[in-house]
Amino acid sequence: MKLNQIRDNEGATQNRTRVGRGIGCGKGKTCGRGVKGQTSRTGVAIKGFEGGQMPLHRRLPKRGFNPISSVEYAEVNVGRLQQAIESGRLDAGKPIGVAELQAAGLVRAGSPLVRLLGKGELKVKVTVTVTGATKGAIALVEKAGGSVTVG
Repeated sequence: MKLNQIRDNEGATQNRTRVGRGIGCGKGKTCGRGVKGQTSRTGVAIKGFEGGQMPLHRRLPKRGFNPISSVEYAEVNVGRLQQAIESGRLDAGKPIGVAELQAAGLVRAGSPLVRLLGKGELKVKVTVTVTGATKGAIALVEKAGGSVTVG
């Protein structure tokens, strides 16, 4: 098959309706828009408008996925810890807490809740104190000889 032989499937395309070409075509004069009024004009998009009645999307109660009491953690992967140690932003010999992570630029200032995730690998023995940690992250740190304090 060559590029100049590619064709659409039979019936896949349809010619647009030519409107305003006389009454014989069935779409002449008002072009199928009826007579006068807002929707006969161009540029009208009244989605959800119900003639002044309260629209359905406003009659239904609000419900969604933004719980008020949700806790948001700043997430740090084990691999990012390793990168920061290699670049000299973190000292593996000292305990690593939230303040050290903020100073190293791994966590934004003002986010006291930090969660350690297990993506990447750790080659250095470190002592980490964080708000939360996954089982995989704890296993990776302990495998390297370090410890994780969650609290």
